Amino acid sequence: MYKRKRSGALKARLCVQGCAQTAGVDYDQTFCATMRPSSLRALASIAAGNGILMRRWDFVAAYLQGELQDGEVVYCHASPGYATFGADGRLVYAASRNPYTAWRKQAAAGSVRSFRGCCNTASLNSPRTHASLRCYVDDLFILYSDPGPDSLCARFTEALTTRWNVEDEGPVSDTLNVEITCDDTNVILSQGNYIPSLVDTYMPDGMPARFQRSDAPASEDLPKLVEAAIAAKMGEPAPAPLLRSYQSLVGAILYCSTQTRPDVAYAVGMLCRAMGCPAPARLDAAHRVLAYLHHHRDVGLRYESCPEP
Repeated sequence: MYKRKRSGALKARLCVQGCAQTAGVDYDQTFCATMRPSSLRALASIAAGNGILMRRWDFVAAYLQGELQDGEVVYCHASPGYATFGADGRLVYAASRNPYTAWRKQAAAGSVRSFRGCCNTASLNSPRTHASLRCYVDDLFILYSDPGPDSLCARFTEALTTRWNVEDEGPVSDTLNVEITCDDTNVILSQGNYIPSLVDTYMPDGMPARFQRSDAPASEDLPKLVEAAIAAKMGEPAPAPLLRSYQSLVGAILYCSTQTRPDVAYAVGMLCRAMGCPAPARLDAAHRVLAYLHHHRDVGLRYESCPEP
């Protein structure tokens, strides 16, 4: 699988079928720390309320930095077109569990340095400074109150760069299609760049004139449309192209709803009830939500510091 990174560099990745694992043997050993939307919002709230700085580090080829335990071996078939190795025709490659082994190493490093926490969150305090960590796969967010050379953050990042191959990406500006804007007293989460890309994907002919800026995200008849969908579940299945289009679009606007746009939560929640039985009218209702997001794409979540307790 090939992709282009934000820096423009090309990246190749060998994907191993996790579905080939065996229950009771290695079924529970593909884990990778992720960040819930609520964790990102909590991070922004803490940073704004306490005047804490936010910085991001990237683990370079993080999956290759994982460490297998003694006697731990993982097998997979070689990619098509490449020779296999070994008498049994299998190629040894620790890829399927690399997310797990990399996280295991990260967790061990955090515990050694007396960070309190679990899974993807940890924190460390001293009488004068505070540092918190949030890990999403190979991205590490560091919240720190003191940028000085002898601070907790400086000591941690020195140890981090000693043990891992990491890149300092500077102050946090975005993550997972969420833009993060910070100043001295505010942190703003928005998706002003992500939403236009959805319009390009799902409205390739442009924004229909029937969707006006003053429209609400949901029409008054949306509940009736959903009730009709639920009643029709036992009927004829929806055409595959319509089903794919509807589910893809609703999934995209659901991501906006859970990340930065609670103002469309009701409309998206209703549309999610009809995932298995879309219809042209319900697809049009989903387009209405996307149009609303596009007209108000600069709206987001704003967290401010407050001097009052």
